[in-house]
Amino acid sequence: MSTYDVAVIGSGPGGYVAAIRCAQLGMKTAIIEKYSTKGGTCLNVGCIPSKALLDSSHHYEDAVKHFEEHGIELTGDIKLNLEKMMERKASVVEQTTKGIDFLMDKNKIDSYQGVGSFEDKTHIKIEGEETVTIEAKHTIIATGSKPASLPFIDIDKERIITSTEALKLKEVPKHLVIIGGGVIGLELGQVYKRLGAEVTVVEYLDRIIPTMDKAQSKELTKVMKKQKVNFAVSHKVTSVENTGDEVVIKATDKKDKEVEFKGDYCLVSVGRKPFTDGLNAEAAGVKMNDRGQVEVDKHLKTSADNIYAIGDVVKGAMLAHKAEEEGVFVAETIAGQKPHIDYNLIPGVVYTWPEVASVGKTEEQLKEDKVEYKSGQFPMRALGRSRASGDTDGFVKILSDKETDEVLGVHIVGARAADLIAEAVTAMEFRASAEDIARMSHAHPTYSEAVKEAALAATEDRPLHT
Repeated sequence: MSTYDVAVIGSGPGGYVAAIRCAQLGMKTAIIEKYSTKGGTCLNVGCIPSKALLDSSHHYEDAVKHFEEHGIELTGDIKLNLEKMMERKASVVEQTTKGIDFLMDKNKIDSYQGVGSFEDKTHIKIEGEETVTIEAKHTIIATGSKPASLPFIDIDKERIITSTEALKLKEVPKHLVIIGGGVIGLELGQVYKRLGAEVTVVEYLDRIIPTMDKAQSKELTKVMKKQKVNFAVSHKVTSVENTGDEVVIKATDKKDKEVEFKGDYCLVSVGRKPFTDGLNAEAAGVKMNDRGQVEVDKHLKTSADNIYAIGDVVKGAMLAHKAEEEGVFVAETIAGQKPHIDYNLIPGVVYTWPEVASVGKTEEQLKEDKVEYKSGQFPMRALGRSRASGDTDGFVKILSDKETDEVLGVHIVGARAADLIAEAVTAMEFRASAEDIARMSHAHPTYSEAVKEAALAATEDRPLHT
């Protein structure tokens, strides 16, 4: 029987990063993955393939709608080759997942393929082509999540689909109805809208991306409506039926009136839920809560003193980069170090175009917490760089403490917001004031100048370019 200092169950961003950090710290490490490729949801059926399709569909839309205004004239019809687009996506996924295999070999991490389940707190049975048992002094549970649904919906994976099936459709839907106005639904909705589908988003709450700042929700709704995406907010879905060549979705609006939507595909995108099937956690004394999450303390240790859990199986936002930070945190904790994670500074991103990114407190949260604050906002349309590229939608909003001027939250809608948010995270990690950001030199012309201008607006209400 092979013996390890650490065994990691699950090879998604949290799991494989945890394994690498454990190996770097001198621990003999094993990683267990039930699928034939490593990388978890993110690399195989999540972050990476969706971004590949977002980029490809963006290029297609630019060619169809925007090249001419840049003086680029194409002769003949512009044709979509969906099969080739999907092949490129698959190639990106393959390259990325093979990269994980390389990293495992480089760091001398033993890989096992099969379902890992606890026999007790130190022994893990791995059922794959062969069944083996390993012994581990410490174990990190990183088994991730899977798409959630509603109890009355039958996901048939043909017409009624999850994000997994939406990433490999063989045709562009005529009308894609999306249940859920969160990150995944909006990103995939924009992909297929660009490719020619009619898209309708049905959301239970009164706005899309409800966990982000309300101003971001309002702006993204405005922009996507301009892109001809339909929205039905404050609608409670009551039934979803595949009738053959179409799906009928029934819902009630805020006046309790029944509304019906019909499409050839229905994407159910109502969030994700922890995946712990087959783990046999009880055999190791690992407690779960009523939401199916693994219970952990502030050190991410479970009720078993040698077992930890990270990522989507524990509480908090289901984000790949959050799982990575937790993976490093646990590895360093096991090694006797004293790492730290500030969950308030884990950024959130929506990869639509324009992108949406946020870190820290929203304006609604500050009001609820009765924190006195200042707000500075700057529109992207006032930037020379935005006008040059034609990406004039969006804004940067900075919220700072009224007394100390410390930055409490930064919320961006605009081109490259996903990259711009890192400046805000850095500033907030060092507890910068809005004035600190305002006094930094930002290259001209860049999108990042909007961050400086918003900081000026928050500091003394003196942006230079509006």
